[in-house]
Amino acid sequence: MSGKPAIVIVDYGAGNLRSVLHAVVHAGLQAVVTDDPSTIRSAPGVILPGVGAAADTMANLVGRNLVGVVRDVVAAGTPFLGVCMGMQALFTLSEEGGRHECLDIFPGTVKRFAPGLSIPHMGWNRVHQVVAHPIWDGIPDGAHFYFVHSYYVEPVDPSVVIGATDYGVRFPAVVARANVVATQFHPEKSADPGLRLYANFGRIVAGALPKASDLVEARAIS
Repeated sequence: MSGKPAIVIVDYGAGNLRSVLHAVVHAGLQAVVTDDPSTIRSAPGVILPGVGAAADTMANLVGRNLVGVVRDVVAAGTPFLGVCMGMQALFTLSEEGGRHECLDIFPGTVKRFAPGLSIPHMGWNRVHQVVAHPIWDGIPDGAHFYFVHSYYVEPVDPSVVIGATDYGVRFPAVVARANVVATQFHPEKSADPGLRLYANFGRIVAGALPKASDLVEARAIS
């Protein structure tokens, strides 16, 4: 892959940047961590990682003048992968620690799990594939992925949900629309299935897997 433009991992101060970079490289991809707007805009693929709170995430994106950059990349059709907080930040509003406006790429709200559940939801859980998508290539339905979160997304349009997990409620584990895919779990902590997911994203970027516009009709989440 030498000489080819690298996938960009957006640096806005997230705590899991290095672990994401290590996993992406281990999955066979060429990647770079940067907050340079021109590098991000010209990248063949972009990953938005994240851990922590919505307010801090958005403050850091604003502080580094990256809000418009992320929106531009998505609007341009660049393959885009959000991870954990990087998924939640794509929604309209987060209720974490108040009400915080997010990127509004996916209409919907980030909500806290109901009282009575152990919070954060942390550990290995099955992810049920509810829509066929190139990101699932070679990953069996019901594969285990690693989660650490206290909030989950509630999209306005349920058809964007392509993977779901049960924890008190059935919540979206993976969402996708057009060029954007995002996971609530951490692929970089999810052993072979997580590495395969990163590798699949790299194959989408390279054009070796079908575009997300080739989705088949969703099955209802039951």
